[in-house]
Amino acid sequence: MICDISITKYYCFERRPVMWTIGEVKSIGKAAFKANYWKCVLVALILGAVSGAATYSIRERSEYDPKEVATAFIYGLSAEELRAIIAFFAGLIGLVLLIGFLIQIFIKNPLQVGCYRFFKKNVEDGQAELGIIGEGFGDYGRVFVTLLLRDIFLCLWSLLFLIPGIIKMYSYRMVPYIVKDNPELSATEVITKSREMMNGHKWKAFLLDLSFIGWIFLGLITCGIVFVFWTAPYMESADAALYVELSK
Repeated sequence: MICDISITKYYCFERRPVMWTIGEVKSIGKAAFKANYWKCVLVALILGAVSGAATYSIRERSEYDPKEVATAFIYGLSAEELRAIIAFFAGLIGLVLLIGFLIQIFIKNPLQVGCYRFFKKNVEDGQAELGIIGEGFGDYGRVFVTLLLRDIFLCLWSLLFLIPGIIKMYSYRMVPYIVKDNPELSATEVITKSREMMNGHKWKAFLLDLSFIGWIFLGLITCGIVFVFWTAPYMESADAALYVELSK
């Protein structure tokens, strides 16, 4: 059967079982990573740095707690001064959260798309160029809306407890790849395609991630050195290899 419309083509593809193993995906990813080692390390470092900046505001929440109020009482501040201090810290936390959110949607998301596209091209061609990262900012409006919608959906699902959020995280895992490979699809269609592409593969994708636990632990005990120069680019390459396998 030949299908002309991308969505229809995808549904035809879904009727056929997709067979892949964790070992094969990791082997493909490792080979692509080693063939273009330093560029993969750099791109993974960029992706990790931007992701860290976007989530920094979450860690900031624990920096201020009720102890600040208790300390104020000890030093005998007036009620007005206490309210001013509380308002100041509340505004500061709100500003940090806002900056983190803006970094997430305007910078981190397009960079994520570009970095994922780099790893995907590197798996396919073996020698991807760093300039591919900039492709995440092409068709910016569509990329912006698609990943913003993905983040909103993930946030809403996470509010239903941790497990539903994790499941949907795997459902939407392929969104950054699909959004550039299928420019004719709308934001909701991209998300739907990712969800359907991952049907029947979420558990094995989780096991794929879990198979890197030794490398992640080694990265922790080496203060991040192994993580930067091996684990992170290796994981990103394996993830790109998984997408390539599922989209054949």
